[in-house]
Amino acid sequence: MGCLDTCSEADGPQPVGPRERVGWRKLKSEKMVRRRTQLKRIENAASRQVTFSKRRNGLLKKAFELSVLCDAEVALIIFSPRGKLYEFSSSSTNKTIERYQKRQKDIHGISSKGEDMQDDVKEDAHRLAKKIESLEDSKRKLLGHGLEPCSIDDLLLLEKQLERSLSRIRARKNQVFTEQIEKLKEEERRLGEENANLREECGMRPRESTSTRQSDDERNMEVETELCIGPPERRCILKP
Repeated sequence: MGCLDTCSEADGPQPVGPRERVGWRKLKSEKMVRRRTQLKRIENAASRQVTFSKRRNGLLKKAFELSVLCDAEVALIIFSPRGKLYEFSSSSTNKTIERYQKRQKDIHGISSKGEDMQDDVKEDAHRLAKKIESLEDSKRKLLGHGLEPCSIDDLLLLEKQLERSLSRIRARKNQVFTEQIEKLKEEERRLGEENANLREECGMRPRESTSTRQSDDERNMEVETELCIGPPERRCILKP
C-alpha cells in the first residue's frame, strides 16, 4: 500500500471515471514523448558496444523480414567500430552490388544524355536567335531604315538585291497579266460560240467576229503599182 501511495502521489491524482482515465493516459504519453533523448554518440565504450550489438541484430532481422515478406532483393553491409564485417543478402551481395553499380551507370548515362540534349537545344536556340536578328536587320534595310552605319559596298549590294527583287516582281506581274489575258480570250471565244449557237437556233444570220472583219478589210485593200514616170500612185479598191 505504501508503494501504491507513493506512485500515485508521484503521478498525480488518480482518475475516477473512464473519460478521466483516457485523458490521464494521454497526458502521461505526452510526458513520455517529451522525455525522448536526442540521438548522439554514446561516450561509454561498453554501453556503445552493447547498443551496437542490439541494433545490429535488429537491423539484420528487419532486412531478412523485408526480403521474405516483400520478395525484395536486399543486401546489408555493416562494419563495426573495430572494422569487423557483418552482412546479409537475400541472394548474393556481389550480385546486388553489381546491379546497383549498373543502375548508377545507367542513371548517370541518362542524365549525361539529357545534359547533352539541353546543350544542343540551347545552341540551336542561340543560332536561330542570331539568324532571326540578321533577317530583321536585312528587312529594315530593304525598307530603307537603319542605313546610317552601311558603307558604300553595303549600299551597292543592297541596291543590287532590290533590283533583282524588282525584276522578279515585274516578271511575275507580266506572267499574271498574260495568264489573265489568255483567260479573257478563252472566255471571249466561248461566249462567241454560245452567241453563234443561239443565233442559229433563232434563225438569225451569224454575226461576224471582230477579227474576221478586220481580216476582210485588210484583204479588200490592195496596192497597185505601174511602170510610169513619176511616183507610183496608191489607191484603194473596194471589192463588191
